[in-house]
Amino acid sequence: MTDIIRLLPDSVANQIAAGEVIQRPASVVKELVENAIDAGAGSVQVYLKNSGKTQIQVIDNGCGMSETDARLSFERHATSKIRDSHDLFSLHTLGFRGEALASIAAVAEIQLRTKRANDEVGTQIDIAGTRISAQTPVQCPVGSAFTVKNLFFNVPARRKFLKSDTAELTQALNEFKRIALVYTQTALSVSNNRTDIYTLPASNLKQRIVHLFGKTMNQALLPIATETTLVKISGFVALPEYAKKSAGEQFFFANGRYIRHPYLHKAVMQAYEGVLPPEFKPVYFIYFEVPPETIDINRHPTKTEVKFEDEQVIFQFLLSSVKQSLGKFNVSPAIDFDGDSMLQVPVLRPGMKVSIPSVDINPAYNPFRHQSARNNIQPQQWEALYAGFENEKQQPQLFTTPEEMPADSAGSAFLQLKGKYILTPIKSGLMLIDQKRAHERILFDRFRSNSHHEKNMSQQSLFPETVELSPDETALWTELKEDFAALGFDIRQADGNVVCLHGHPGEIGGKHPGVIFRKLLDEYRHSECNLADNRRDRLSMALAREAAISYNEPLTEEEMNHLVEQLFVCSTPNYSPTGKPVAHILTMDDIGHFFNG
Repeated sequence: MTDIIRLLPDSVANQIAAGEVIQRPASVVKELVENAIDAGAGSVQVYLKNSGKTQIQVIDNGCGMSETDARLSFERHATSKIRDSHDLFSLHTLGFRGEALASIAAVAEIQLRTKRANDEVGTQIDIAGTRISAQTPVQCPVGSAFTVKNLFFNVPARRKFLKSDTAELTQALNEFKRIALVYTQTALSVSNNRTDIYTLPASNLKQRIVHLFGKTMNQALLPIATETTLVKISGFVALPEYAKKSAGEQFFFANGRYIRHPYLHKAVMQAYEGVLPPEFKPVYFIYFEVPPETIDINRHPTKTEVKFEDEQVIFQFLLSSVKQSLGKFNVSPAIDFDGDSMLQVPVLRPGMKVSIPSVDINPAYNPFRHQSARNNIQPQQWEALYAGFENEKQQPQLFTTPEEMPADSAGSAFLQLKGKYILTPIKSGLMLIDQKRAHERILFDRFRSNSHHEKNMSQQSLFPETVELSPDETALWTELKEDFAALGFDIRQADGNVVCLHGHPGEIGGKHPGVIFRKLLDEYRHSECNLADNRRDRLSMALAREAAISYNEPLTEEEMNHLVEQLFVCSTPNYSPTGKPVAHILTMDDIGHFFNG
């Protein structure tokens, strides 16, 4: 029998590694910008074409590479940061495995131009599919310039699964922001199709957050700071009114690296209990510093999933630190802040004995021996307090509010129950309709029909409203400008990241058009299904959800009648745009069962 196990060719092995490391254009942006920062760059520029699908260029003024290093950097497991296995547990840099450039070269065409300060000329290397096609001397500035073209040109199946330009740009900007939030002393910029999105000067952390997320964040940020013998926690949390239903502005960093940590996220959510509805997510930028040997970062190819050695202790410190910050600004009940900010945590060493704490008590102490005048309550006072509670003439009433009292059977054909459901008799029994879902279905069908027929039904505002966007929101609005216009929004560029709302869809009623516009952008930006062919449907769905009548909103009989009539004109009246049931029928048999059983 012939042998069946054989070594993979380097080209195939590199493509497999690329599948783990390089998943989309955002992965290339992340790896190249991290390499530039590791090279000591004080300035990094990122240029995208078609959101990185066509071209990604990263230029830095770092230390550059020699001719030999430039060629060797594209080999697998080539790294300047590890000499032996002990180095794996004391890393302070970003990339370290030596997979990035080899993985990118396996699935794209790359040109590298690099030069060191002491070299007379630089080096240019052209490589595609792991094969170097040219290596020549070239005149270029000190630093490195990577140009990555035609990502996944030799893996068409992976390229086919890339999402729309808007979605890929959002992912690339997310990676850019995660790096920018750590390396605030590095000037960073990014543009797409020659349109500048972010131009970030070197600054402190708060200024960097404001540059990334808009000026409104300046008054929203509350500092947190806790330093213990196990961990140092710093950063900012935002006021509750800046929380959002969608995730996306929650950032954890451990030793300068962006991480995801659901367990520690629960600590932040717990700190906001009582000041935030459970469906909202607070905005936070939180940094952990721990000894490198107490954290395992090499648990996943993207290095975003980490394991702390003392996670439960860190959880408690984080919870306390966030609560402390909220308490200082009267967001939640205050706690004592006069103690030493440096919490000394005793660590149990082998052989140490733990003694049970003891409390001295006086068994002869009687707290009732001396009564104060204010606590001396006379019996007749208690009788007065309970007067009328046992009056047999007072019988409990079945209905105590107008909303709870049923209408006369000879009167209204519609009844609003608890501000949420519309009840109406039908031939087969009783129909219950969810008023919000019903209105969502009506508005969605109307918005979708108008948007696909370019039927602009805009209601002009007497006083146009200005809205300041973050740079990536501006880029997203530019991409979706025609889609918003088709829905009835008349939005015009004012200055920089400021837009002016001159008109809005008439169906949104008295709701704030600027707030709805921001919510639509935010939901689209953080959505996972940004397909170009259904974006108007998705915007229509989000707009219908925001513009629909709310629960606990009282409706007149005429309004309920009109709502029900409109609902059953829709093509799919039984389900909301998200597929949830709108109506339910209690048949006469169902009703009779309650009384005959």
